[in-house]
Amino acid sequence: MDAGDRAIRIIRAVVETLNPGFSVKLWTGERLGPPDGPTLVVNDQAIVWRLLRYPKLDTLIEMWVSKAVDIEGGTLFDIFERRSDGKLRAKLKTLPKLGLLRDLPVILFAGNPTRKTAELAGRDPFVSGSNAEAIRHHYDISNAFYQLFLDERMVYSCGYFTDFANSIDQAQADKLEHICRKLRLKPGERLLDIGCGWGAMLIHAAKHHGVIGHGVSLSERQTELARERIRAEGLEDRITIEIKSYTELTGSFDKICSIGMFEHLGIANHATYFASVRRLLKQDGIYLHHAITRRSKGTMRRTLKKGAEYRAIIKYIFPGGELDTIGMTTGNLEAHGFLVYDVENLREHYARTCRLWAERLQSRFDEAVAEVGEAKARLWLLYLTGCSITFQRGSTQIFQTVAVKRGKGLSVLPPTRADLYR
Repeated sequence: MDAGDRAIRIIRAVVETLNPGFSVKLWTGERLGPPDGPTLVVNDQAIVWRLLRYPKLDTLIEMWVSKAVDIEGGTLFDIFERRSDGKLRAKLKTLPKLGLLRDLPVILFAGNPTRKTAELAGRDPFVSGSNAEAIRHHYDISNAFYQLFLDERMVYSCGYFTDFANSIDQAQADKLEHICRKLRLKPGERLLDIGCGWGAMLIHAAKHHGVIGHGVSLSERQTELARERIRAEGLEDRITIEIKSYTELTGSFDKICSIGMFEHLGIANHATYFASVRRLLKQDGIYLHHAITRRSKGTMRRTLKKGAEYRAIIKYIFPGGELDTIGMTTGNLEAHGFLVYDVENLREHYARTCRLWAERLQSRFDEAVAEVGEAKARLWLLYLTGCSITFQRGSTQIFQTVAVKRGKGLSVLPPTRADLYR
């Protein structure tokens, strides 16, 4: 019996033990499990060798990206939703160990017949803080690629669903308005958007609230398209965007927002960031902080430990990125001279947003492949699906936090929040 036959026997044993709610199709055409429904397709017997030699999440990601594994008759969401009931570790303990021990050595010493996968990781991904190169790795892929799955305004952050049946276009329009109301924007005020992306927030605020907007970004491609959109709206006299760091900004602003940018900073740079926001914000100004967070786990060491999923997303998607906790966010704001007034958790909203993004990318997958290549398109589909599942499970969360500069007397905020929902 050669290594290929033994690999089949190992996969059969694993499938029979785990009893997943989906079927598994082998490279030989053999189908294991239910006769219908979504199917996990194993196209390359080398996956067994790879998982034995490198039993980590990176291996699974690389096999997915290279199409060594694929899905038929469904999506990644379907596979997750039909996963095996019960505790995985407990089930793995019931595997037929003697039989596996007989087959494993033959596979391990059969050599590595795998083909080389695409190089998709960012440079120095685990160094705290995203630099300009890291930002380009994520955001300068292709504007046309992002247009395939984002809403019509190209808002690349959590939507706000007044009804979870709403479209992504409606959810993003409602999110922009929700933020504008939280900032209590007034005509003529100066608004700074740190990490302004494709300019959607600035355009909405200028058109519907009459502000003078300024944005900063480190992405050249995003800025190029943002400026085109501003010109198309006839707002060149009201909105400006610079490619520079927030630390280089001067002047003062009535209102400041940061929407989906903070995650790139790295914890080592948080003090500089909050000090910069305080320096740029007028005394009676309002700051809105919109950022993904991780869960606190009791001690700082446990909280900041990077698990396999966390390290994978930093390696392939957000080099240099780090998440804080909502406690760290509010603590940093207070330590840097702010008073925190409102904290809203939008976890379910981001789970829904990422699911819609993934479904839209899946529906236009051939176009995505033509734009960025199959490996990167498959990586992004996995990333968006994984993010949706992560927010759904509560492993990560996202908060909008509203704060004002600490000062004497009453704040500029109204006595209730009724104005947000008028």
